[in-house]
Amino acid sequence: MDFINEDIMEYAESHTQKESELLKSLFKETHQKILQPRMLSGHLQGRFLSLLSKLKQPHSILEIGTFTGYSSLCLAEGLEKGGTLHTIEIDQELLAIQKKYFKKSIYNNQIKTHLGDAKKIIPALEINFDMVFMDADKANYCNYLDLVLPKLNPGSLIIADNVLWSGKILKKDVSKNDRETSALKEFNRRVKSEKRLESLLVPIRDGLMICRKI
Repeated sequence: MDFINEDIMEYAESHTQKESELLKSLFKETHQKILQPRMLSGHLQGRFLSLLSKLKQPHSILEIGTFTGYSSLCLAEGLEKGGTLHTIEIDQELLAIQKKYFKKSIYNNQIKTHLGDAKKIIPALEINFDMVFMDADKANYCNYLDLVLPKLNPGSLIIADNVLWSGKILKKDVSKNDRETSALKEFNRRVKSEKRLESLLVPIRDGLMICRKI
């Protein structure tokens, strides 16, 4: 679903800070070589993530769902000196392109990649986080929320992607087979009712839920 007029989107992007040449190259290679390239954050959302990270200046970031690493590099732009981004990806076939671009970036030594099931990896990380970005399997968003909440410092941010799910969250009757839509509707409800969080759902691309731990 296109939430905003295409001309408005083009205008917004043309008046947004340009992405780096490295990110442009990663965007291009993702679209050339990777299935479902639209899963990549892209220019506008990437600059939004970068700006949030720079405003927060986190010491530690957790990213659930690396894909080809575009959002990782955007989030890393705001890390404080000596800070670390831990990013989790379950698809081993994506590691090569991730590593290729991480090595080309100035943030290579600050990005720690983890391969496997995030539900098992997160509990094993003995770290508190200042910022979390969720962009993995939507059916587990509520599980990820339960796992990260105890690991958040006061004032930490959670950003969850795809929470509008192409408008499917507006459906009153969701098929039993549509686990993703049901899970996202429940996640949005949980976030709104969670007393430890204040939240804002922003209709950027496919919807970003932005939460701050009180």
